[in-house]
Amino acid sequence: MNNLDEILKGCRKCKRDAQSKLYKLYSSKLFFVCLYYSKDQTEAEDILHDGFLKIFNKIGQYKGKGSFEGWMKRIMINTALEKFRKQNQLHPVNDVYEYIEDVSYEDVISQISFNDLLKYVQQLSPKYRMVFNLYGIEGYSHKEISKEMGISIGTSKSNLSRARNILQEKVKKELVSDKKKMVV
Repeated sequence: MNNLDEILKGCRKCKRDAQSKLYKLYSSKLFFVCLYYSKDQTEAEDILHDGFLKIFNKIGQYKGKGSFEGWMKRIMINTALEKFRKQNQLHPVNDVYEYIEDVSYEDVISQISFNDLLKYVQQLSPKYRMVFNLYGIEGYSHKEISKEMGISIGTSKSNLSRARNILQEKVKKELVSDKKKMVV
C-alpha cells in the first residue's frame, strides 16, 4: 500500500494499517492547521486526534472530488470550531467597535518570525483567534464566519479588528524590546 488510492480503500474498510499510513502521511501538515486554532500544542494534539477520528469515520463520504488534503483540512477546522462552541468560548460582543479595513501590518509582520507570530495568535482569546484564522488564513468572508460561528457579521468584523490590533501591539512590544536589547 504505497498509493493514496490504496490507502483510502483500506481506510474505508477500517484497516488499521491503512489508517496508520494515512495518519503518518498527513498528520504533520494537519497538526500545523490545528496549531492555528488552538491555544497551545496540547490543545492542537486533541483537535488533531478528534479530527482524525472524524476523517476515519467519514472517509466513505469523500468521493474524490477536489483535494483530499483540503477535505481533511476542512474537517480539522470544523473540529476546532466544534470544540470552541462546546466550551462556550464564543460569546458575541456588541457591534460597537469600528472595523478598520485600511490598517497595514506588512511592515511589522515582516520583522518577526513565524514561530513568534504563531505564539501571538495562540495567545488571542478563542473568539478572536477563530475569526482571525478563518478570515486571514482560510479566506472565509465575514458572512461565512458569522454562519460558522453563530455570530453577527458585525461581530466577526469587530473580532477581526480587535485581533489585529492585539497582534500588532504584541509585535510592536516585541520589536521595541529587541531594539532595547541591541542597545544594551
